Amino acid sequence: MNINIAWAQFNPIASLIGGLLIGLSAVILIATRGRILGISGMIGGLMQFNNTPKGHYSWRIAFILGVMSASFFYQLWMTAPESRIDTDYIPLVLAGLLVGFGTRMGSGCTSGHAVCGLSRLSTRSLIATLSFMASGFIVAYVYYHLR
Repeated sequence: MNINIAWAQFNPIASLIGGLLIGLSAVILIATRGRILGISGMIGGLMQFNNTPKGHYSWRIAFILGVMSASFFYQLWMTAPESRIDTDYIPLVLAGLLVGFGTRMGSGCTSGHAVCGLSRLSTRSLIATLSFMASGFIVAYVYYHLR
C-alpha cells in the first residue's frame, strides 16, 4: 500500500473553516436534540428497530446524509484533492470491521470522544482520544519504519 499526501494542496484556512463547521454542528445538535455528535452512535441508533421514539430516525438520517453529501457540495466550489487507495477490497472490509469493533468497544468514535467528549471535560473521552492517537502513531511508525 502506498499513501501519498498532497502537501501542496493543504490549506489551513479551509481546515479551520471545516473544524469550525464541525464544532458548530456539534453545538447545534446538542442544543436542539440533546444528543452528542458521534457518527457511530448515530448509525447504531439507526439499527435499533424496537421501541424507538417518534422522530428517532429522521434527524439521524438527515445528519448522515449531510455528512455524505458534503464532499459533493465542496466540489461545486473547490477542487478536491485526488484520492486513491492502492489495496484490495478484503483489507478494506477487514479494516472497516475492526473500526466498527473498536468504536463499539470504546463506547464511541473519534468524533464523539474527541470533538464532544473533550469539550465536556469527560475523563473517559480523554482516555479514549489518547488511545486513538497513540494507536495511530504506533501503527504508522511500525508500518513506515519497521517493515
